[in-house]
Amino acid sequence: MKISTRQSLFLLVIGLFAAAGAASAKDAPPESTPDGLKLVESKDIDALYVQEGATLAPYKRIYLVDCAVAFRKDWEEEYNRNVVGLSRRVSDKDMQRIQAALAEEFRTVFTKELEESGYEVTTDLASDVLIVRPAIVNLDPVAPDLQTSGMSYTIVQSAGAMTLYAELYDGGTNAKIAMVMDARADPDGFAERASRVTNKAAADRMLRHWAKRLVKGLDTAKAL
Repeated sequence: MKISTRQSLFLLVIGLFAAAGAASAKDAPPESTPDGLKLVESKDIDALYVQEGATLAPYKRIYLVDCAVAFRKDWEEEYNRNVVGLSRRVSDKDMQRIQAALAEEFRTVFTKELEESGYEVTTDLASDVLIVRPAIVNLDPVAPDLQTSGMSYTIVQSAGAMTLYAELYDGGTNAKIAMVMDARADPDGFAERASRVTNKAAADRMLRHWAKRLVKGLDTAKAL
């Protein structure tokens, strides 16, 4: 299944608005979405909306749509304003490379977690297939790896933050059955030198958290 550029942009716009709305009214999210999904209490994620009567019980296989990635609004401008030296400024090309790498890492981490938990990642569409359309929005890296030469480096306590926005669809009918939104930040820890390795490790921790929440939802639905 392919998703068009127009659909990808629409997904990003929806994700950005959802993230912004949750941030401004986190204690009182809307009770329903314009397309009829209802807010369900969840201890695992910030906001979970479900179509009435929908369940994850039938799904044994997962179709992962390519993950869209968007930086926090004005992130590039703010980051470049606070660095010294042209070599440490982030460029549009840097941002595109980071977006592509994170999208690829999303697929890698989710595929690994799902398959190790007994769920097949597929490209088929059928009644036992759950379509997951993800987007990472509000991406806010503290010290991105710009792959520049030289001895400069940055010491950080946290790699940054990002928000997952995802829509879940039935693979047989293409009906939207759920929507999730969850913001996560790399927790403050010991000060360390930021690098491609540390940034990837932090991203993997957050991605694994979300992948495990999906597996937990699938397992719980089947148990019930």
